[in-house]
Amino acid sequence: MVTDEGTKLKLDSRAVGYGVLGNAFKRVETANADVNALTAELVHGPGEAIGDLTLREARRGSSGPGLNGWCPQQHCGQSVPVPTVYFDEPVAERYDADFADMFQLAVVDPAASFLARLAGEGRALELGIGTGRIAVPLRQRGVRVHGIDLSAAMIARLRAKPGAAGIGVTIGDFVTTRAGGTFRLAYLVFNTIMSLTTQDQQVECFRNAAAQLEPGGCFVIEVMVPALRRLPPGQTVVPFQVTATGWGYDVYDAATQAITANYVRITDGRGEHATFPGRYVWPAELDLMAQLAGMTLRERWGGWKHEPFTSETTTHISVWQKST
Repeated sequence: MVTDEGTKLKLDSRAVGYGVLGNAFKRVETANADVNALTAELVHGPGEAIGDLTLREARRGSSGPGLNGWCPQQHCGQSVPVPTVYFDEPVAERYDADFADMFQLAVVDPAASFLARLAGEGRALELGIGTGRIAVPLRQRGVRVHGIDLSAAMIARLRAKPGAAGIGVTIGDFVTTRAGGTFRLAYLVFNTIMSLTTQDQQVECFRNAAAQLEPGGCFVIEVMVPALRRLPPGQTVVPFQVTATGWGYDVYDAATQAITANYVRITDGRGEHATFPGRYVWPAELDLMAQLAGMTLRERWGGWKHEPFTSETTTHISVWQKST
């Protein structure tokens, strides 16, 4: 795509890759941008000035609780201010459409069935509940579901969906927020554990989940296996989506386990670039985090349909159990 002289092309950063927490947004504006500039960013990586593109930080406004029975973030029973929310209204408005493939029945149904089996007659807690992609079908299976999420805009989309009326929500971050009571199951899906950008945060997430589980309860994570095997020497970029109208690629830092997911999309002459920083994590590392939180590995699969976990697995479903 090459724009006409004087045409203004906006690239609005929207962290929409790994779940419902984001912490880096940039807006790029130029009067003369073309596909070469976009391709340059694929090569050089996000966060750099390329040609006549200039980057400036754009923090989004926060949203507070108070609608439809939402409860405020709670830490040890005390209400505290809600942190800045990055999944604002524009992101929430498009989230389900942007990830339409993840909302397909063939994707959602096995996940909900897997989780319902573990929840049994108990309550389930979703960390990063978002627009309810998994929570709604799980509730429809008779499971009492509660969710934690930072974004009031995402939760508003959840509230508008049929079948969501019985789902409780606590506004807050899932590293420290307590929903109240105990749960038979806690779960974190769609790579959302990677939205926590430090090992300490990921460890605290495990501890927070374990603290809210009843004895014998389970914590489930769905997350990718880091794709470092796809990196030849000297390369840091792994593309995961290439179409005529967009690209998706991850940038790896093997020294720090940092990963940046990037999305470039062109629609009707308008280009948008989304970048999302995270931290990739290995299955064995997650097992150690669970051990630190008083949980042990119960089962690990290569998918929601109990596919075997092998050396070729690209995504795993891991279940840890709290000691009785």
